[in-house]
Amino acid sequence: MTAYARSYGFDALILRLANVVGPRSRHGVIPDFVRKLKGNPRELEILGDGTQRKSYLYVSDCVESLLLGKHLGGRVEVFNVGSEDQIDVVTIAKVVAEEMGLDDVELKVTGGVDGGRGWVGDVKDMLLDISKIKRNGWRPRFSSVESVRMAARALIEETGTTSSRPVGRVMT
Repeated sequence: MTAYARSYGFDALILRLANVVGPRSRHGVIPDFVRKLKGNPRELEILGDGTQRKSYLYVSDCVESLLLGKHLGGRVEVFNVGSEDQIDVVTIAKVVAEEMGLDDVELKVTGGVDGGRGWVGDVKDMLLDISKIKRNGWRPRFSSVESVRMAARALIEETGTTSSRPVGRVMT
């Protein structure tokens, strides 16, 4: 994109996004865990070793960055957009189970491939440097764990998978 924009003389804005989550998400770890727990509320398979850590961005924070982006000028500008923290996959599993009202869920990690990754090509650790876009007036309102919790809650409400059981502990 950079070379193309420079070659043909137009401006370009590139936003590199973290993992965007929110209502109506259908792909990724949160919908996957909700589906798995709906099928078996006692056991949850986690691909990899569970220590994979990534940044999650709630969809409203993403939209706000896109709206700001239209005001950021320059020949070719590149901004990273994400949260300022990370969350590991085991914690995501625990948050989803809690939001579903499930207790005593046994978390089973597969061990993964290539040093604990969930699958070939999975990213083990991801946290974007968002200092450049923050200098331009944007910052995320939600942390990764807040984003995951809100996305899980919305997905659970959409699919009607809430449990009537009280929230308890999750076994690891």
